[in-house]
Amino acid sequence: MVSDPYLGKYTTCVSARSTDREILKKAQDGGIATTIMVYALEEGIIDGAIVAGEGDLPWKPGPFVAMSRKDILKAQRAKYNISPQISWLKEATRAFGLDSVGVTGVCCQIQAVRKAQLYPINMRDVPGKISLAVGLFCMENFLYDSIQAIVEDHTNQSLSSVKKMRIGKGKFQVYTERGNVASTPLKPIHKYGQPGCYVCLDYVSNLADISTGSVGSPDGWSTVFVRTRAGNDIWSKAVETGLFETKPIEEVKPGLELVMKLAKVKLDGNRKTLEERRNFGVNKALRDPYA
Repeated sequence: MVSDPYLGKYTTCVSARSTDREILKKAQDGGIATTIMVYALEEGIIDGAIVAGEGDLPWKPGPFVAMSRKDILKAQRAKYNISPQISWLKEATRAFGLDSVGVTGVCCQIQAVRKAQLYPINMRDVPGKISLAVGLFCMENFLYDSIQAIVEDHTNQSLSSVKKMRIGKGKFQVYTERGNVASTPLKPIHKYGQPGCYVCLDYVSNLADISTGSVGSPDGWSTVFVRTRAGNDIWSKAVETGLFETKPIEEVKPGLELVMKLAKVKLDGNRKTLEERRNFGVNKALRDPYA
């Protein structure tokens, strides 16, 4: 078990991609989360998965309980605006009657899942029914209106014409149905990020059973951290079954060094922000004891 202050605890870290051609065709990168959830569902490890599907507006995510391969595939591709997955935990276990639930989410959502398991306030019967948590790397997330502004004002594309969004190599990129690719530098769009993202102290979903993201792996592949016993059981069986191609993370470029670099950028920067806010609060209280 490796324990790192920036990357969390993990037993295995590899670069991987799905061998399922249907999944890869629409995958954001290596199709890891989709393939794992489909495998867990078909093997009876979970009864259903809470995933981010399409909402009522273009690229607005809508969480739902996926109970088939077809349902899970509807949730492919990153949407970069938050989907309220956690609000469906009770729905999945009570309304749908699931005894074993899988959930995907970004760092803060996986933290919420673990908190619900430790302190199940208003979450009675939920903790024991979460069987698989797959986390996604996340630097920052956006409100829907912000995504619309980024796409339409910064890349000059209509949100309804976009078929894929991608953040990488310092750019926010959009791919349209007509084959156009437009991009904008990341720095000007940081102002659109949600405030909570700039005090979050996790980049690689280190509380998930399995966490994954494109950073560190070649195009079309994903970096995968296997973190828990449950995650290792599922991952090792899926690999043995031939569901994934894998390469040691040490043998690919840019490799773990880039994951570490970005994790440090986020965590060190956000720690500084938290400290500044803490000091501001203390100083304000000293000036005005009734503040």
